[in-house]
Amino acid sequence: METQSISLTKFSPLSRPIRRRPLVGRLNSFKCKPFFFSPLIIRHKSLFLTLNSPNLRIRCVANHDDHHHHHHHDYDHHHDHHDHHHHHHDHGKLNGPQRAVIGFAKAIRWVDLANYLREHLQLCCCATALFIAVAACPYLLPKPAVKPLQNSFLFLAFPLVGVSAALDAITDIAGGKVNIHVLMALAAFASVFMGNALEGGLLLAMFNLAHIAEEFFTGRSMVDVKELKENYPDSALILDLDDNNLPDVSDLSYRSVPVYDVDVGSYILVGIGEAVPVDCEVFQGSATITIEHLTGEIKPFEAKVGDRIPGGARNLDGRMIVKVIKTWKESTLSRIVQLTEEAQLNKPKLQRWLDEFGERYSKVVVVLSVTIAVLGPFLFKWPFISTAVCRGSVYRALGLMVAASPCALAVAPLAYATAVSSCARKGILLKGGQVLDALASCHTVAFDKTGTLTTGGLMFKAIEPIYGHVIGNKKVKLSSCCIPSCEVEALAVAAAMEKGTTHPIGRAVVDHSIGKDLPSVSVESFEYFPGRGLIASLNSAKSGTRGGKMLKASLGSVEFITSLCESEDESRKIRAAVNASSYGSDFVHAALSVNEKVTLIHLEDRPRPGVLDVISELRDQAKLRVMMLTGDHKSSAWRVANAVGINEVYCSLKPEDKLNHVKKISRDIGGGLIMVGEGINDAPALAAATVGIVLAHRASATATAVADVLLLQDNLSGVPFSIAKARQTTSLVKQNVALALTCIILASLPSVLGFLPLWLTVLLHEGGTLLVCLNSIRALNDPSWSWAQDLLLLIGKLKSKLALLRHNSTTSGSTQTVPL
Repeated sequence: METQSISLTKFSPLSRPIRRRPLVGRLNSFKCKPFFFSPLIIRHKSLFLTLNSPNLRIRCVANHDDHHHHHHHDYDHHHDHHDHHHHHHDHGKLNGPQRAVIGFAKAIRWVDLANYLREHLQLCCCATALFIAVAACPYLLPKPAVKPLQNSFLFLAFPLVGVSAALDAITDIAGGKVNIHVLMALAAFASVFMGNALEGGLLLAMFNLAHIAEEFFTGRSMVDVKELKENYPDSALILDLDDNNLPDVSDLSYRSVPVYDVDVGSYILVGIGEAVPVDCEVFQGSATITIEHLTGEIKPFEAKVGDRIPGGARNLDGRMIVKVIKTWKESTLSRIVQLTEEAQLNKPKLQRWLDEFGERYSKVVVVLSVTIAVLGPFLFKWPFISTAVCRGSVYRALGLMVAASPCALAVAPLAYATAVSSCARKGILLKGGQVLDALASCHTVAFDKTGTLTTGGLMFKAIEPIYGHVIGNKKVKLSSCCIPSCEVEALAVAAAMEKGTTHPIGRAVVDHSIGKDLPSVSVESFEYFPGRGLIASLNSAKSGTRGGKMLKASLGSVEFITSLCESEDESRKIRAAVNASSYGSDFVHAALSVNEKVTLIHLEDRPRPGVLDVISELRDQAKLRVMMLTGDHKSSAWRVANAVGINEVYCSLKPEDKLNHVKKISRDIGGGLIMVGEGINDAPALAAATVGIVLAHRASATATAVADVLLLQDNLSGVPFSIAKARQTTSLVKQNVALALTCIILASLPSVLGFLPLWLTVLLHEGGTLLVCLNSIRALNDPSWSWAQDLLLLIGKLKSKLALLRHNSTTSGSTQTVPL
C-alpha cells in the first residue's frame, strides 16, 4: 500500500471527490423497465445483492467479494413484497417442467428477446401508440384501407408486449402457479383467439404502463439505501500516529485504506466536504458537521476535540484528525443501511396473509371465470362467443378474470414500507413493518429515568462522609464530618472502582476525579450486580495494604450498601444517617462503604430539553398512560417525574423488578406497552415489552439488540412521532384494503353483466391499483393525532398555495413591457 506525504495547508477536498449519484444514473435505474422486468435477486449465504441481468432473471449462486455489500440477515430473502412487482424465476426451486420451458426458451433465444423488450420502456410506449392507432383507423381512413393497416399495426405491436408476458405465464403455469401474470396473459391471448386482438393488446399494454407507474410510486415510498451507500466513502486516509505522537500539521503522511479494513484506534484525516468513514472521536482540530442525511437533523453542529462523530457525517468546513472508535461493520451508517433493509423486508402480519392468500385467490378467480364461460349460455342464455347484440360468456369470463385480479390488494401493505421510509428520514429506525402494528396497539408507555428522561450526564455535586469516620480518636456514627482527607480517599476509591464504566454515575465520579491529586488505589478484583452496585478488593498505597491484606469496598445504591451490613442495627443507623444528610434527598445518591466507613456521593441529574412537551403530547393527544420505571430512590425519581409531568412512578427497581412490572402492567391493562430506555439494565424490560425503544446515541449494545425502534437523534421527540406514524399507517392500510375491494367489486360486476369492454375493465382495475399506491404514499406526510388535525393541515396547505398563486398572478400582472 503506497504511503504519501502531503501538507495539511495544501490539502484540498478535490483530491478525494465526493461521490454523488448522477441524475442520469438515477433515471437509468428506472427507465426502460416495463412491468414484467425485475432485477435479479441473488442469495449467497447471508449476502443479498440486486443485479440487472442481461439473461433470464434466475436466482443463481455466485461468488462476490464486494465488501461494501456484506449485510448479514437472519432470515431468508425471497423479495416477494408484491408478487406482481418482482416476477423472477428461482432457479434453485424450479421443477422439471419449468426447467424444460426455460431450456427451450433459451435455445430459441426467446429469453434474450423477452429481456430486451422488458428493458426498453419506449417499445412498450410504441406498442400502446400502435394499438391506439388501430382503434382510430376506422374514423380516420377510407374503409378499404382500414383492415390491412389494422392488421399490420397489430402484427407489429402485439409481440412487443406479448413475448415477455407469454414466457412468464408459461413458466408460472409449468410450476403450478396461478398469479396476476397468468390471469392477464390468459385474458389477453384468449381475446386474440376470439378475434379481439386489439383489446388483448391494449390489456397487456395498459397493464405494463400502469405497473410502471406503480413501481415509480413504490420507489418513491422506499428509503433510498443506495444513496446512503454511494455517499459513503470507499476509503479512509490513515495517519501514522499514536496517542503520544502529536502530528506535525505541516507534514502529514497517510495511506489510503479501504473503509472496511480500518481498525479501531486508527487515526484518520477528514478534509473539507468529506464524509467521516466510520464512527470516530475528534483527536485534533475542529469543524462544522452535518448529519442531516443520517438523522434528519437539519442544524449543523461544531465538532471539537473529544466529541464523537457518527460514520457518514459530512465535514462542511475545517480539517480534523479523528480517532476510530468503531469498525465499519459496527458504525452508525452501516447499521442504518442494514436495519433499514431488514425493516423493509420484515413483513407485517397483513402482508404475510395477503402473500399466502393471493395465489389461492387467483385460482378461485380462474375457476369462477371458467364456470361463467361454460355455464353462462345455459343459465343466462348468453352466447358462447360475442355477437353484435350481446357479449358472449367467454368475453364476460375474461372480464372477470381481469377485474378480480388481486393487484390492488397486493399493494395494500405498501403503506408499511412507506412509513418505515418516512421514519428513517426522521432518524427513527424500525425493525420491520410489524413494529408499526405493535406500536398502534399500545396503550401504555414506560420510561427509564437516568439517560432517558434525563440527560444522563450526571454532575458531581458533593461527597459527604456520613458513617464510621474518625475525628481525632472518636469514631463518628451518626453525624456528617467533612474531613478533607476522608473525602479525598473516598473519591480515590470510587474513581478506581468506576474506571472504564459506562454507567452515568460512574462517569460522573471518574470525570470529577480527573486532574485531582488523589492517593493511588488499584482494584484487584470486583463483582458487578446489575442495577445495584459492585463489590471490589482494593490495594491502597496510602493505607499500606499493598502486598498485605486487601480492603473490601462496595459502591452502589444505599439499599445495596445496607444489604451488606452484618447487623440490622448497623443497617438502620446507616439509613438514618442518609436521611439526616445535609444535602437532603433531592439529589442522586451513591453510597461507598470501605471498612465500615460509609460515604455518600451526591450527583445532580437534569431532565432532557423538550421532554415535558413529549410527555404532554403522549398523555393529552395520544391518550396514553405514561409512567416511569427507575432504579433510583424515591425522592430523586419524583423530583424528575414532577419536572417532566409524569404522575405514576415506580422506583428502586432492580432489572428483574422492571421486567416483572412490564409483564404485570401488560397483563393487567390488556393492551400493549412501550418501554423506552437505553442502558443494559433496561434490556430485559425492553425485550419483554410489546415495543422497545432506545436512544441509539447512548444505548448499550444489549439494549440496541433487543429494541424494536432506534432513535438516532439524541432526544425523545421520535417517541410520539413513531406512535402517531403507526396509527396513521394502520389507518391507511385499512383504507387501502377497503379501496382495493371496492375497485374489484365495481369492476367485476359490470364486466360479468356485459356492461364494460375488456379494455375499460383493465383501466378500472389498474386505476384502483394506482389509487392504492397514491394513498400509501400519504404515509410520507407527517402524522397527526386526529382527522380534524389532518383537515386543518390540509386547509392550511391549500391556503398557502392559493396565496402563492395570488402573489404570482399579482406580480406577473404588474410587470410592464417597455418598447424598444
